[in-house]
Amino acid sequence: MLNAKVFEEISAKVSAALDNSPAKDIEKNMRALLTQGFAKLDLVTREEFDIQAQVLLRAREQLTALEARVAELEAQRDAVAK
Repeated sequence: MLNAKVFEEISAKVSAALDNSPAKDIEKNMRALLTQGFAKLDLVTREEFDIQAQVLLRAREQLTALEARVAELEAQRDAVAK
């Protein structure tokens, strides 16, 4: 069986070969293209999304409360008008 030292030497040689190969350039170029593509998509982070979801939830709760209050005031107005 291979001992750990032989495995480490093989791993180091493979890593060195990949670092000097066109694969490293391809990876770098792909990362740049993906970063540029994501920037054009106008994406938001998960944190920003969660914050906006909380804001929307509060707005919905306030809207529901205001709708209930308007219905109550309209009922009072109708009762007085009769």
